[in-house]
Amino acid sequence: MPATPMSPSTRFFNAAITRVVFVPEISDKFAPTRSELDAGVDVSADIAELTGWQVTSEQVQTPDLATRFTSSIPGRSTAEESSITFYADREGEDIRELLPRDTQGYVVIMDHGDQSGLPADVYPVRVASVGKMRSVGEEAARLEVQFSILSEPAENITLPASGGGEGN
Repeated sequence: MPATPMSPSTRFFNAAITRVVFVPEISDKFAPTRSELDAGVDVSADIAELTGWQVTSEQVQTPDLATRFTSSIPGRSTAEESSITFYADREGEDIRELLPRDTQGYVVIMDHGDQSGLPADVYPVRVASVGKMRSVGEEAARLEVQFSILSEPAENITLPASGGGEGN
């Protein structure tokens, strides 16, 4: 009997759906409340690029004398160096006001939009730096905010009720 095939995913394009919200306070990162999320700031419209924001695990080799094959087990987990590149405002009224260096809070990434019952990731963060990206090329002025991930992110938490429709 052949294996049961997995149902194909309904593919989507992240632009106009994914939401990134900076939330100053969350009492339980594994179960943020709707009021905590709504107290945050949706920064999605000014994002030029997201880098990192992925949890990876080291591999621990476990050789033994009984075989030449070296097996491995999952080791320590870590979050990659993570940053968000934002567009700068000509008048200076941009992400620098919300996220100056040393600001602590939570970056909540809602890949499927802000929809009740769908998954999101919650990263406890501190702003490490806000770098001005200067170029003489064909690019708009941008600011790169680098984040330190302070503790293990809460991955695939279920978004609480309320919010809105797709991408909200």
